Amino acid sequence: MKIQEIIVVEGKDDTTAIKRAVDADTIETNGSAVNQSTIEKIRRAQETRGVIIFTDPDYPGEKIRKTIAENVPGCKHAFLTKAAAMAKGDKGIGVEHASPEAIREALRDAQVMMEQPVEEITQEDLIAAGLIAGKGAKERRIRLGELLKIGYTNGKQLHKRLMMFQISKQEFSEALVQVLQQEGENE
Repeated sequence: MKIQEIIVVEGKDDTTAIKRAVDADTIETNGSAVNQSTIEKIRRAQETRGVIIFTDPDYPGEKIRKTIAENVPGCKHAFLTKAAAMAKGDKGIGVEHASPEAIREALRDAQVMMEQPVEEITQEDLIAAGLIAGKGAKERRIRLGELLKIGYTNGKQLHKRLMMFQISKQEFSEALVQVLQQEGENE
């Protein structure tokens, strides 16, 4: 699988994992304090070939993703679930621990976040769906993020990410039905 866009990752081990999975070029941020020269490289890459931001599913990874998205609009975003990014023996989390298949799937599902999001799903819809506050809300959000390929979010981030990825009410409802069905099966 050849990737046209340049993939932004956190470090060398992530680049190694990406190259095991696909034929692609990468830019490494080398930590969560993304410097101006790295932003300029990413901006240039976005102008010429396009960019996919593919950071770890943890706080530093989200911070890097947010910094780049604010400075370089129009990038695609690829997400791994925490389970797919977990090291053997629970010794860390990151893109470098993901299987080649999980990496390929995340890159296939990469999406562009909308700059001027339109609200189709309200905060009230999320509360009514049991995705914010209450017993099991976090687990439901995790599963919903996996099904919609938008990554894990806390309650506040979920509303914003649904708008940014322009998830339709129908898409949301269908994913929510699956989440609730699985929850019922596991009880």
